[in-house]
Amino acid sequence: MRISTKTQHALRMMLDFAVHGNDGYTSLKDVAARMNVSKTYLEQVMIQINKTDFLTAVRGSAGGYKLSRPLDRCSVGDILRAMEGGVTHMDSMPESASKDDNGRVNRMATDVWSGLEKVVMEYLDGMTLQDIVDKHRDYLGYDYTI
Repeated sequence: MRISTKTQHALRMMLDFAVHGNDGYTSLKDVAARMNVSKTYLEQVMIQINKTDFLTAVRGSAGGYKLSRPLDRCSVGDILRAMEGGVTHMDSMPESASKDDNGRVNRMATDVWSGLEKVVMEYLDGMTLQDIVDKHRDYLGYDYTI
């Protein structure tokens, strides 16, 4: 299983919006600088993310993007589906595999990949941006001193 670089950057971008969400709208230029990637590249990622209801955008000099959902309602699985349509398994076996007795081996192997896809998506659907931020709260430098 491979997760594309665009999907990896989409998750990082969404986490950047999660961490900097209290700052209001964030420009893609600022996100790109923090992520050390080009703004042009993030614009390509944004094309796919904008097809979802994850972000709200405002144009203009004070514009930018911010999350439109609470962090606990943005799952990693949602981001993966927005970017890649989900995790896919091998849909077809080599031609030699289809020549066995009624394709039983092919069906058995497909069951393995389908089971893996189910487990992976359950894991990713169960992990939200809030979970990730909470797990890394110390690293992010939150200070709860009163």
